[in-house]
Amino acid sequence: MSHAPRSINRRNALVAAALCALSGVSWAAYPDKPIKILVPWAAGGATDQIARMLAQPLSQALGVPVVVDNKGGAGGVIGTQSFVKEKADGYTLLLATSSTNAAAPHLYSKLGFDPAADFSPVVALCEIPNVMVVPAKSPWNSLKDIVGAAKQAPGKFTYGSAGIGGSQHLAGAQFKTAAGIDLQHVPYKGSGPAAQDLIAGHLDLMIDTGSLGSIRGGLLKPLAVASSKRLTALPQVPTFNEAGTPMLASAWYGVMLPARAPAEVVERLNTELNKLLKQPDIRQRLSDMGAEVMGGTSNEFAKFTLSEIKRYESIVKDSGAPKE
Repeated sequence: MSHAPRSINRRNALVAAALCALSGVSWAAYPDKPIKILVPWAAGGATDQIARMLAQPLSQALGVPVVVDNKGGAGGVIGTQSFVKEKADGYTLLLATSSTNAAAPHLYSKLGFDPAADFSPVVALCEIPNVMVVPAKSPWNSLKDIVGAAKQAPGKFTYGSAGIGGSQHLAGAQFKTAAGIDLQHVPYKGSGPAAQDLIAGHLDLMIDTGSLGSIRGGLLKPLAVASSKRLTALPQVPTFNEAGTPMLASAWYGVMLPARAPAEVVERLNTELNKLLKQPDIRQRLSDMGAEVMGGTSNEFAKFTLSEIKRYESIVKDSGAPKE
């Protein structure tokens, strides 16, 4: 048997390796070590649920471990500040949200990162409308019940959020303005801890994006959804418009890398994540959360985030949320 083909292949490989070395390109294929998804919120909320939903199938697609790292605090700002200091090599991903990457610039005078210049957008994942929820034992059974009670006792009732600037905070501020009532805002380090206190009765209400599991479990009672139409997952729950207080509020989620990430890494992650978003089981799990799948190219996500930064300027202003 001739050994010529093997010799030729070996010689070609050596030539290719030498060319890569001369051009400064790494011979190691991406990825060749574990990847971390940084979630700038405490465990248990919608952002954390989405990250954990994607971690295992992404690990299988890429052939390396993918772990979730929660760094909550200050409405997602602390974790995001930490993220932008990471190497832009594709081994630390951010589960970005509309709160951290669109609303926060208009809520914090000292943000610690540039929402456009410090990130390399990879892909938009999904969008989830906020849902008004109260404890299962709450005497309130409608949005009108809340508005009536709040007007009789201004400032008495509380609403929780994942932190200042989170979608729950802005939705609550929007609701106060739309209904003409006064509610007390109680910020947490994530929607998970806030939801736990709501279930325990330490809060009166919350306008959340990750509460469907608790609703199905009978722990929380949904009163209205802040979308233009009823959710497929909650067909019996009216929209805010139907319930008498017109309002739209939702949160979007996506994956980003630090600024100046290699284009080929962005493209690889975009391709794999788009594939995952097309898998029936993942689409069903997102639908069960009340989410609408997005997907698309990295350029589309980049343009979307820039438009969202501008759009949230007016949302924050109209909500009356104070700047920290």
